[in-house]
Amino acid sequence: MRSYVIVANFSAMRRTAEDLKAACRAAVLGEAVETGVVGLTVEGVARRAAVAKTSIYRHWATVDDLLLDALVEIYPVETPTPEGGDLRADLLRSLDQLAEWLSGPAAAVVAAILTERGRRPEFVEELYRRVFDAHGGRFTRIVMDHYSALGEVDARLITPVVADIGEALVIKHQIDTGMLPDVEVRAAIVDQAILPALGRGVPDKRKCHL
Repeated sequence: MRSYVIVANFSAMRRTAEDLKAACRAAVLGEAVETGVVGLTVEGVARRAAVAKTSIYRHWATVDDLLLDALVEIYPVETPTPEGGDLRADLLRSLDQLAEWLSGPAAAVVAAILTERGRRPEFVEELYRRVFDAHGGRFTRIVMDHYSALGEVDARLITPVVADIGEALVIKHQIDTGMLPDVEVRAAIVDQAILPALGRGVPDKRKCHL
């Protein structure tokens, strides 16, 4: 009985610790959106999360470390069809994920971090290393590499430029129009830009205008 109580109490403590970390991650993102990345402080995060500063320092060395950890937790990762066979659908799904992520607060926080490149290049390097590179780099690159490994796409065609096409056109559309591309535009990006760059043709019925 005594050992059961100890295990139960340990589990409760573990859940509490995870809840605390989740609260801190949510708080640092909220603070970054409201005050900006430059104005982030441990005090502000602790106040928003209703935790002691010591609780934050127990898990993260700096507020920047906490912010990057929060971004790691919510950064989406595309999971292509394991057996392959539908490159177009997987590319479309990856752009859907990208558009959804860009519509959320995390994208604004990432954009703010990128503006710090001149003042804090190491911060931006950590963003790429811990968030982007650790999750496979570009959204569509994960799909391309998967199909290349299956022998369905020539690896020589997956150049850095080709890997950037999807994300670049989505963001350009957002800059030009102030809106994220809708389903039809995302399909056009896949059909008229990504697939041809990968040596794939598409039926005319799948084409649409950007």
